[in-house]
Amino acid sequence: MAYRPQRMKFGAFFAPFHNDRTNPTLALESDMDLIACLDKLSFDEAWIGEHHSGAYECIASPEIMIATVAERTRHIRLGTGVSSLAYHHPLILADRIAQLDHQTRGRVMFGVGPGQLIADAYMMGVNPADLRRRMNESLAALVKLLHGETVNMQTDWFTLREARMHILPYQSPTVEMAVASAISPTGARAAGEFGIGMLSVAASSPEGFKALANSWQVCEEKAAEHGQTVSRDNWRVVFPLHIAETREQARKDLEYGLMDMFNYFHKFGGDLFPTVKSLDEAIDIWTTGGLGAFGVGLVGTPDDLAAHIEKLQEQSGGFGTFLSLAHNAASPEATRKSYDLIARYVMPRFQHSNANRAASIEWAAANANRFMEAYMSGINSAIQSHEEEKAAKARGGA
Repeated sequence: MAYRPQRMKFGAFFAPFHNDRTNPTLALESDMDLIACLDKLSFDEAWIGEHHSGAYECIASPEIMIATVAERTRHIRLGTGVSSLAYHHPLILADRIAQLDHQTRGRVMFGVGPGQLIADAYMMGVNPADLRRRMNESLAALVKLLHGETVNMQTDWFTLREARMHILPYQSPTVEMAVASAISPTGARAAGEFGIGMLSVAASSPEGFKALANSWQVCEEKAAEHGQTVSRDNWRVVFPLHIAETREQARKDLEYGLMDMFNYFHKFGGDLFPTVKSLDEAIDIWTTGGLGAFGVGLVGTPDDLAAHIEKLQEQSGGFGTFLSLAHNAASPEATRKSYDLIARYVMPRFQHSNANRAASIEWAAANANRFMEAYMSGINSAIQSHEEEKAAKARGGA
C-alpha cells in the first residue's frame, strides 16, 4: 500500500510559460498576482524557475521574483524552481539564498538542478554534457556552505578557498533544499546522497511516470550509502492540469492558449512534437501521448484530478506534495477558477480537513430522533408551563 501523508501539501510550479506576444512586464506581474491568489487560497508552496532563452519561460531570476512576492503574501512558502547550479558560483548563490531566507522570515525553499534549456548552456559556453557534473560539484559545496562549514574546493569552473558564509539562513539548521529529478537517475541520486528533498518535474510524461517508483528507490539507496535519511514527505511531484466545473468547460477554457503551448514546443523540439490543426486535436494529444517533458495533462473536473492524484500516489508509492504546473493555456480568470476548485474540493480530500465535520454530521444524523425528541419535549414543556401560568393568573383574578 502506498504511503499517505497525514496532510498532503499543494502548490504550483512556475516555469513559467507566456506566449511571445504578451507584454513581458504584464506577464511577470500576472505570475506574481497568481501566487498572491494561491496564498489567499491556502496553497502551501510556489516554485519559480530560472531560464535565459526561448521567450516563453521568461523569469531569469527566481530570487528577485521571490523577494517581491514575499511582500505581497503572508503564508505561502516560496522556492527557486530551480536554480541552475551549472551557471552560478556556489558561494555567491548560497549568500543570495541566505539573504532571501532572512527577508522572507524563513519562507524560502532552495530548489536546484543542472539547467534545462540547452540554448542557455550554449550562450554561456557550457557543454551540455557537463551540466549534471557541474550540478553535483556545486551541490556538494552548497550543502556544506549552507550548514556553516568552511569549504576548500577546486574544480575546472569554480574555486573555493576557505570559503564560508558570514550570514547563515534564517531557518535552522538550514534552508530546505530539493533537487530536480526527471527521467534520468541524476536528481534522485543527488537527493539521496545529500539527504535533501526531491522535485519530480517530469512525473506526467510517460517515461517520468514509469520512473517514479524507481526514482524513490534510487534516492533511498543512495541515502543509505551516505548515511543520510530521506522522507517521502519531502518528495514533490509536478503535474500539468486545468480543471473546471465540467469537462466541457475545462476543454473550452483552453481555447485561450493551448495552441500557443504546442507552437512553443514545436519550435524547440521540431519534429519531436506534432503540429496540430484544432483545439480538440491539441487537447487529445496533450491528455494522451503528452508533450515531451511538459508531459500528459489532465483536463477535467475536481473529481478527475482527485482520482489522478490517487493514481500518482499508487504509482510512486507515495509523496508529500502535489504541484500544479502553471502553463497559461487558460485565461487568468479561468486559471484562478481552476486553482479555486482545487482548494475547495481537492485539497480537503488529501488534507482530511473535513474529517471531523463529516464525523460530526454523521453523529448528529445517527442521534437525530433522540435529539428531536428532547427538543420537542422542551418545547412542549415550555408551552405547558406557559399555559399553567396563564391559568393560575386567571384563577387569581377571579
